[in-house]
Amino acid sequence: MEKRLFVQLNGNRKVIGILRGYDVFMNIVLDDAVEEKADGGKDRLGMVVIRGNSVVMLEALERIGD
Repeated sequence: MEKRLFVQLNGNRKVIGILRGYDVFMNIVLDDAVEEKADGGKDRLGMVVIRGNSVVMLEALERIGD
């Protein structure tokens, strides 16, 4: 945990933030989250909870295991 993640959600939404927690259903908590808009804009979201069933893909943006 405590690593930056890129999360692609259904509806082609994209969020980047710091992983603070998760559960067995892949619900995730991100801090300092930013949504990347299709037009290139960005919206600061702060701390968010994302339901696992809306997650399409996760990508670690930092090396894992350090």
